[in-house]
Amino acid sequence: MTEVLRRGRGSLAFSFFVQGAAFALLVTRIPAIQDQYAISDGLLPVFLAAVPILAGVGSVCTEKLVKRVRPSRVLRWSQPVVLLALLGAGAGDTLWQAALALGAFGLAVGALDASMNMLGVSLQRAYGRSIMLGFHAAYSLGGIVGASLAWVGAHWQLSLFVSYLPVVVLLLPAAFVGSRWYVDGAGGAGEGVDGAEGAAGGSSVVFKMLLPLCLVMTFAYIGDSTVSNWSAKYLQDVLGSSEQLSTVPYNVYMVMTLVGRALGDLGVRRFGAVVVVRFGAVVAAAGFGVVAVAPGAWVGMLGFTLLGLGLCVIVPQTFAAAGRLFPNASDSAIARLNVFNYVGFLIGSPLVGALGDAWNYRGAMLVPMVLVLVTLVYARSFAPGADRYGDGHERPRTVDVGRGSNGL
Repeated sequence: MTEVLRRGRGSLAFSFFVQGAAFALLVTRIPAIQDQYAISDGLLPVFLAAVPILAGVGSVCTEKLVKRVRPSRVLRWSQPVVLLALLGAGAGDTLWQAALALGAFGLAVGALDASMNMLGVSLQRAYGRSIMLGFHAAYSLGGIVGASLAWVGAHWQLSLFVSYLPVVVLLLPAAFVGSRWYVDGAGGAGEGVDGAEGAAGGSSVVFKMLLPLCLVMTFAYIGDSTVSNWSAKYLQDVLGSSEQLSTVPYNVYMVMTLVGRALGDLGVRRFGAVVVVRFGAVVAAAGFGVVAVAPGAWVGMLGFTLLGLGLCVIVPQTFAAAGRLFPNASDSAIARLNVFNYVGFLIGSPLVGALGDAWNYRGAMLVPMVLVLVTLVYARSFAPGADRYGDGHERPRTVDVGRGSNGL
């Protein structure tokens, strides 16, 4: 059994790596995609918003799907679709082809993200110790590799198809072969909600229990999307850096997410999830504060460095907390929680942009800072057996989020 778990852990980590590389290859070449398909500046936000919206739909559909098939099968088939959709995005030349490719990418990414984290939570439960941050570290490493390959393609002025083809040819069969060793856990529909928390009241109880984690997930991705969408512009337009230097903060941010996640599981085992999440929230808030008051580009980059180190631990621990909260219904809980990944992504960039235009970009950075600090209020939700009802009493139960619920 130990060997089975070890292989399952390695194959799932590789799947996280592949997903990080694929996503980075897409988002870092958005200007090239816009040029290739002649997408106007007015239409581009529609395409960009459609991807996370469809990803949310894919995550919701995965919640229903895993009641009939194992999450490993969803992951096994959604990952090739993501890679083929990436290749399709680089192969077309008309708007309908771009819409088709990005639509398929969004739906498959939602299923992929949900099923990957389902397997990660079940594996962590089988191991009996924190390993979730390690999976997300593999995702960060894939993102760094994907962004680097995108830079090479842009530097050598390669077409998108030529840039994407060798990556897909290499990673798709490797991921499919690796999927043979995925390990499914007991994350099914559970045994239901009993007594007063049954069919009549189950929905409100489930919503109340999962809501803090949904808010934390949203706030974390508002912070993450702020960095990915505004770091370069902020450094160049506000802090007066060169165009070349303005590309550095996001790379530094990604490197620090890798470092923080690689070390994070050790921190959880030593100090507990609550301490790690609180530390991450404080460090991330400090990063936003440094960015907001930075007198120059180098101090600004210090702020983005702190942001990577702080934000990186929150999302993996949020998935892990949902698995603990619903031990016999973790798949459904994670699928619902995963939707708020995309909610935060959709809110973050427009929020900062609107505040920056209406006020100023230094002030706009204080808003995600405050939102990240709200995580401290909900930190107790990350503790095993914590007060999940908000009334000071611990009442650990098995809650079925798949039945007796009208959803979020």
